[in-house]
Amino acid sequence: MGEAIRLRSGFDGFEFSACRSAPRNARRGGLVLIQEIFGVTDHIRELADGFAEDGYEVIAPSLYDRLEPGFAVGYDPEGTARGVAHSQATPWDQVAGDLSAVVAALKPPVFVAGYCWGGAATWLAACRCEGVAAASAFYGRRISELMDEAPRCPIILHFGRNDASIPLERVEEIRERHPDIPIHLYDAGHGFVSDRRSDHHADAARLARLRTLQLFTNSGGGRGDM
Repeated sequence: MGEAIRLRSGFDGFEFSACRSAPRNARRGGLVLIQEIFGVTDHIRELADGFAEDGYEVIAPSLYDRLEPGFAVGYDPEGTARGVAHSQATPWDQVAGDLSAVVAALKPPVFVAGYCWGGAATWLAACRCEGVAAASAFYGRRISELMDEAPRCPIILHFGRNDASIPLERVEEIRERHPDIPIHLYDAGHGFVSDRRSDHHADAARLARLRTLQLFTNSGGGRGDM
């Protein structure tokens, strides 16, 4: 499930860990895969391996390493509470500096995808990180904190209609502020991509993945190279 690497943040020079998954055949591009609040879990590692099978060199950074190196917890109440605490203690400027280092470590074209807290971090990367060709953000509740910033690359957003943590009113606020950005709604709840969660929705996860890969292909990730 990938190899461990280390990268140095452009924010403060901190060295953080990451998991890298290499494509087996022709490389279509690089992909920054951003964790949920739960850290770089087995689920995130499996997603990284899946995108690597599709031809992407994937790096999944451990963005809470300053607080707890190698952080990865379960979806139980204790794990959720720890993940929420770490997310709230991790400033966006720091996240942007870390993600810029990951983007710089990958050969172009470089794409970004993230889930939950990582969905908001994906929006942040699209707004602030140089060298991002396109991005796909999954159920990013905290995008609303960053709506005053505009993505500088193509981006698509994925939300569940039945997501109790992200009211549809909040999704509509994003749509009104950024009407040109595609927003896809699914008949699912929060975290529908993860098969570890009660809200997992296989059809929604499959469709969102297809849309993500199509975006990457249309944004320069369709030509394989070695």
